[in-house]
Amino acid sequence: MPPPVLVDATLDAPTSFGPAAHNAWTRHAHHISLVRAPLAPRPVLIAADPDPVEIDLARSALVVVDMQNDFCHPQGWFGQKGIDVSPMRQPIATIAALLPAWRAAGGRVVWLNWGVRADRLNLPPTVLFKGKRQAGAVGYAEASPDDRGLSVVPGHWGAQVIDELPMAAGDATVFKHRLSGFCDNELDSLLRQVGVSTLLWAGVNTDRCVFSSLQDAGFLGYDNLLLTDACGSPSPGYVSQAIHFLVQQLHGFNVTAASLMTALSARQDTPEAGA
Repeated sequence: MPPPVLVDATLDAPTSFGPAAHNAWTRHAHHISLVRAPLAPRPVLIAADPDPVEIDLARSALVVVDMQNDFCHPQGWFGQKGIDVSPMRQPIATIAALLPAWRAAGGRVVWLNWGVRADRLNLPPTVLFKGKRQAGAVGYAEASPDDRGLSVVPGHWGAQVIDELPMAAGDATVFKHRLSGFCDNELDSLLRQVGVSTLLWAGVNTDRCVFSSLQDAGFLGYDNLLLTDACGSPSPGYVSQAIHFLVQQLHGFNVTAASLMTALSARQDTPEAGA
């Protein structure tokens, strides 16, 4: 009697290769499928000025900019420079309240943080000068007097998101080394691979990294929503007002995190919300 033939059942099990379920090849027993699964829309209608805005949660990401120790903690890089960090801390409570509601609705979160090379080889003179200004000051990738590691270098304390804003396992982190989060890094590629086309912006500073990133996002074809009450800046109030005007006039829409949370709560009460 011949010995039994052993069959590896795993050879018949479909295997996916891709960054997201809706953007993947599938290996079957006798062929490889390049057919992507459709991404079911999950609309949510948000109150906004001048008109309500409807977004697709399935294709949206909440981008939280620079809410990290070196900018928001009193003993971070900015705090030790003598900069008042209270404007950078102002959005913390709003973002902390928004994150659970956004994640519960299935929303994607991207943390967009300053994170420079320790050798600073890709930082031009303009960036290096603006970050230091004079010989006795502390610049990028340098240690402050109360040494908590190199300023805004990945792996060091200052580049970490502040403790008040807990990260989740499904979140993504992208480091930047310019005001814009789309300059010379992987942010655009990451968003496109997972099918994101709408970006909701929160963090600091409204008129600097948030606006620079939002503006570049618009140039690249993304939809933009600025969460005005989830952003902060040490600049005079009229500067943020100008940014709000420019966003509404040219780059997208101004909404509030409060309106977004209301919309997410209303969607949970509808029969199709779980579809």
